[in-house]
This record gives sequence, structure tokens and C-alpha cells, in this order.
Amino acid sequence: MEVLGKIKKIDETKTFGTNGFRKREMVVTTDEQYPQMIMVEFIQDKCDLLNNFNVGDDVKISINLRGREWVNPEGEAKYFNSIQGWRIEKNMANAGDETAPLEAQTFEPATNVDENEPDDLPF
Repeated sequence: MEVLGKIKKIDETKTFGTNGFRKREMVVTTDEQYPQMIMVEFIQDKCDLLNNFNVGDDVKISINLRGREWVNPEGEAKYFNSIQGWRIEKNMANAGDETAPLEAQTFEPATNVDENEPDDLPF
């Protein structure tokens, strides 16, 4: 799965526990009718992927959805979800790149139309 948007916030890498578990969180604002602020976490060696990005960059993030169960002391099960990033790249589609979707590309009108050429279209 992928998330497309503009970086709103990048946190510093945090280390937890005696094993040195590392986690770094970022927030991406999507570009849609109702923009969403999505928090994505990068863990362990993936934390360093964010070093080359800044607030305001348009990015495409490859993600995995993770879910887990926790049973509280009363025996009631609770469920938690997280979004983990594993790849991030600058999204050039908004910059007029040729890989942009067709609706984002602009085309020049044809200028070499011959008015005397017959129209052979069947409709």
C-alpha cells in the first residue's frame, strides 16, 4: 500500500528498552477533498530513511498496516493498529513528471492538421 502527501512533521528517532528498539514518526497530509493527517512510523534501520526529507516535501510512502491485540488486567481484549513505512521517495508526479497521471499532464493542441484531409472515422 502507499500513502501520497506532503510532509507536515518529522520527529527525531527515539530509542526504547535495553535492546535499543528505534522508532521515528512522521505526519503526512494527504491531498484530497478532505485532507487527512496520517502518522507513519519507521522502525529500526528504516528510521534513517527520513534523514533526506524535510517538512513540505511531496512524498510517496510504501506502508504496511500492522495490528495487535492486548488483554488488559480485567481480561478485556483491546486492539491497536499502526502504519509502518518501509520506503519513502519524493513524489515527482505533482511536478509535471512524465510519470504523472494523465489528468495531471498538459498537452499542446495539434498544429499540423490538414483541413483538406478526409475524416475517415466511422462515427
